[in-house]
Amino acid sequence: MIAMRLREIASIGVLCLSTCVVGAATEKRARLNVVMIIVDDLNDWTGHLKGHPQTKTPHIDRLAARSISFTNAHASAPLCGPSRTSMWSGLYPHNTGVYGHIHDGDLHKLKAMKGRQFLPELFKSQGYKTLGVGKIFHITDGKKQFDEYGGIFDRMGPKPPKRINYDPTKFGKGSTQTDWGAYPENSSDMPDHKIAKWSVGKLQEKHTKPFFMTVGFVRPHVPWHVPAKWFKPFSEKETKLPPLKDDDLTDLPGMSHTLHSIPGMPPWQWMKKEDRIRAAATGYLACVHFVDAQVGKVLKALEESPYADNTIVILTSDHGYHLGEKHRWAKHSLWERASRVPMLIHTPETKAAKVKEPVGLIDIYPTLVDLCGLESTDPLNGRSVRPLMSSSIEGEKIPWRNSVMSIYGKGNISLRSAQYRYIRYVDGSEELYDMHRDPNEWDNLCYSIIKPELVSVVNDFRKQAPKSFQHWSPYSYANINPWFDADIKASRKVTGSKPRTKYK
Repeated sequence: MIAMRLREIASIGVLCLSTCVVGAATEKRARLNVVMIIVDDLNDWTGHLKGHPQTKTPHIDRLAARSISFTNAHASAPLCGPSRTSMWSGLYPHNTGVYGHIHDGDLHKLKAMKGRQFLPELFKSQGYKTLGVGKIFHITDGKKQFDEYGGIFDRMGPKPPKRINYDPTKFGKGSTQTDWGAYPENSSDMPDHKIAKWSVGKLQEKHTKPFFMTVGFVRPHVPWHVPAKWFKPFSEKETKLPPLKDDDLTDLPGMSHTLHSIPGMPPWQWMKKEDRIRAAATGYLACVHFVDAQVGKVLKALEESPYADNTIVILTSDHGYHLGEKHRWAKHSLWERASRVPMLIHTPETKAAKVKEPVGLIDIYPTLVDLCGLESTDPLNGRSVRPLMSSSIEGEKIPWRNSVMSIYGKGNISLRSAQYRYIRYVDGSEELYDMHRDPNEWDNLCYSIIKPELVSVVNDFRKQAPKSFQHWSPYSYANINPWFDADIKASRKVTGSKPRTKYK
């Protein structure tokens, strides 16, 4: 009967670019608590995803060992603001106009959010106590989205007197917090330490209502500064490099170079010449190791609490991160490294399994509505992954979408299927990669002439691309590169909106 019910739910799903309504027809269940952990800028350098052979994430891996692990999960956008807005609203950026960052205080001014609720609000409106701490929306809690918000403390952590390894002012235009090295002295000074402590305290309290808790850790967001103890397990000289290729960018269309330019980020040639690539990778590994320990504190507190057996745990990130691949140290791209994220879901009934079908952060809203038996009639762009969770355990195959989408700036998309990554730019130029044969995306199959056997593959992806894109939201800003500046300016001329400034 359970399997039959899940197939019935699956049958009302729609493909990834369609709209679905979930919850209203879902059977009533006992209210489960939710602990959702978001680790900023975490790519697949975790033990369970095997993105780097030397990574140390024992606590995340232990959670993965008792969860459904979605191994082909992707962000809706490769930067914090639009990715998180999409995840919490259940709408893709091309339907909201949020292609860049947005001040948390402006979230409710979005035209697309008129009459809608962000996910924490939905939980709150249906009897849940909502708790949040750390980085949840772009910076904080999205302007009082939670009953209790513990803060983000000093946000990026203590700042050293001067740059340790990388100073963008030496390379002309552009700015970044990118740097790496052992700092400060004590872990207790790090915001993530305080975020974990606050979360543990809340899990030790008595709650008379079901709760929805979001824990937003900051590392491994740059700067890659953590105390020396977290660097000790790694020897910089022995750190293995990610897959790199000197002529990696020669088969890319001109628009790819334009869009993916990030002034201020570490230059490829300088990183090579100065032999800094291993050092940067070591800094990232140290930060991942540090934040994994903070995740472990929260998981341990939950396991020791009265809520251990009636709580859903989700762990994910807002997007991935390049550590030299495609000659970049950044998110901000339509390639695999920037869109792929860990996505773990543990429920009281979960048996560990892996799901290879393409899913995304866009699916978290409808999934939690489904798992928690909430009522929602708001149209959503994603779909509940609950049927995939059941089918992966039972060994069944169910109909699913062909691909999941990421958007980087108005008109630029990537679509990730089980086998391929397709990229289309606003000028119509394209890239295609066979991720089974070429997981490093070194061979653009759309370069020059598309092979006859791939024409149908490309045409299928073209049909899945959005037919239209909303103008940039008047509350968005980017500060990324000249193309973004010009595109936002052009959109303002049409909408009559005024410039927004970034957070100080």
